[in-house]
Amino acid sequence: MPVASPPHARRRALALLVLAVALGALLALALRADGPRSSPRSVTPPPGAGATAGTRDDPLAYTPARRADFEARAARGLAHPLFAKSPGGAMATAARVAAWRPLVEAAARRGDVDPDTLEAMVFLESAGRPDAQAGDLEGAVGLTQILAETGTSLLGLRVDLTRSAALSRGIARGRLVAARTRERRRIDERFDPAKALAATVRYLQFARDRLDDRDDMAVASYHMGVGNLQAVLSRFDADDRTTYAEVFFTASPREKPAAHAKLASLGDDSSTYLWRVRAAAQIMRRWRADPAGLADEAKLQTRKASAEEVLHPPTTTERFADPFALGRARAAGTLVALPAADLAVWGIRRDGRMGELAGRVRQSPRLYRALRPEALTVLAYLGAGVRELAGAETPLLLTSTARDATYQRVLARRNREATRGYSLHTTGFAFDIARRYESPRQARAFQFLLDRLTALNLIAWVREPGAIHVTVSGDVRLLAQKE
Repeated sequence: MPVASPPHARRRALALLVLAVALGALLALALRADGPRSSPRSVTPPPGAGATAGTRDDPLAYTPARRADFEARAARGLAHPLFAKSPGGAMATAARVAAWRPLVEAAARRGDVDPDTLEAMVFLESAGRPDAQAGDLEGAVGLTQILAETGTSLLGLRVDLTRSAALSRGIARGRLVAARTRERRRIDERFDPAKALAATVRYLQFARDRLDDRDDMAVASYHMGVGNLQAVLSRFDADDRTTYAEVFFTASPREKPAAHAKLASLGDDSSTYLWRVRAAAQIMRRWRADPAGLADEAKLQTRKASAEEVLHPPTTTERFADPFALGRARAAGTLVALPAADLAVWGIRRDGRMGELAGRVRQSPRLYRALRPEALTVLAYLGAGVRELAGAETPLLLTSTARDATYQRVLARRNREATRGYSLHTTGFAFDIARRYESPRQARAFQFLLDRLTALNLIAWVREPGAIHVTVSGDVRLLAQKE
């Protein structure tokens, strides 16, 4: 006997239908190479876009068919810290790491480990410095950052902390450095590059034995530990076919919440370790095959506090030089006016002061209330997704969207946070959301979606004093439909 669907299920089904139709129309506009043939004043994206973010109904939900694409996107989307934080920069770090390649290959060969992965772990862990320390000597040290207790109890390394500390003090004072360095490698084998690499291979073998012989799981566990990953997998109800990509991209506050909570409780970037290893491996491959291209990317990665210029390089991205260029873009549909009626549906409220300096360039504030269709799609996904995940009634406050270079110069004279150089706001791909939240739950939901979109290389974002500055990729086809 058929049973009528409950009201909330019918509402969700209707929202999904609206999402599929309207989001497809908006993305069709965004992806057309020649732009629209008409000159619409605005385009209405999907009411409720992203309303099921973090669930199986999410257009960004993981499927096995998407695994390779999602893994590649994660390596690209999470690469920025490797460029921004590597000592001396990514190029210098790659050169240091490459010097250890013979030892890396020897250790990897003996332990049946991928040498590119082991090399990437050296890049990520120590930036190729065999004397690297993350705190005191009981903590992580050496080429692969091995903890003292892990080294002695699990990996069979000799670690004499007392003598190692004394030798380290002498090395720091610059006395008999070469001799003390040799002696420290003997009595604290974490500082011996060959032995540290061999120990890391033993760890990966140990982890594989306990994680269904899975290489991806073994690498993912290096930062969080096997026990923590096993706890995540248990809460996920994983089996021997479950990939780490499935765990990472599926666990959310709504889908597999227990697994998500465990990952979040680690309080660090353990959950993204595998993707950052993949990013490091990509850097090393490019350092060998395309050093000029890698150097160019390194410049783009470090010009701003996010990877926004990698998404939209200044030499190839259209910018709006003055209000007339901005107006022409709106008339052509390159920019789309903010749809006032839909913002509230998405869980977004426009700041009444948006475009407040328009009078100084003899324009209406309304001119500065528009975005590229791609950016508007992501704004809708973010807003409605936060509303759905947090159950929030207070909308996110949208404080800034598209500008032209003339307006940007006026703003920079009044606001020291505004750049005097290349602003992504002048491309229409960027918007700002005020850091004002109804509750910690709303803030956590927003953070979750920012992190997930970054891991899919769909956005780059920066935490500014008063706002979250979001730059959207020019390719958001992932949001068009769920595979």
